[in-house]
Amino acid sequence: MNRVALHLKRTTDQGIHDDLLLRLGVWRHACDSYYFASDETPTTGADVAQQLARLLEQWGEQVQQLRPTGGTAFLPFDFSDECTGWLRVTSPDGNHARVEAGWSLIEGWSFYPSDIADTARNVVDFEPVTNTAVDCRIEDLLATIAHNRTEFDVSSR
Repeated sequence: MNRVALHLKRTTDQGIHDDLLLRLGVWRHACDSYYFASDETPTTGADVAQQLARLLEQWGEQVQQLRPTGGTAFLPFDFSDECTGWLRVTSPDGNHARVEAGWSLIEGWSFYPSDIADTARNVVDFEPVTNTAVDCRIEDLLATIAHNRTEFDVSSR
């Protein structure tokens, strides 16, 4: 497996603002766990770490749907009041993918981090951030997401 230069981590256990860091290639973005802390759906975890593990589990589910024929999947990473940050994963063939970061005007409060599927299927205004694209194999992307998830998921330790 080749690691994909993609990583989401919690930078501090203190507070819910600027406590998350997404890395895609050389691009870095700090964001908040605020909407994770306010997610009260039945599928959410007991704490922010478990909720981040659930988000990454959903990322894997979305990317898995690109196999075997390809397509596009959207993976949220930043939930803000007036917009959301997304990773757009495009695959021409169900084997190779391009991952790039960008933004949508979908408000972070309009859906829950623990239930992204419906909203992810309806991102129509994605605006990519320049020079954030990373090319990889879907197999490597799935393995990287799964590995990242273990950092949050206490049940996998």
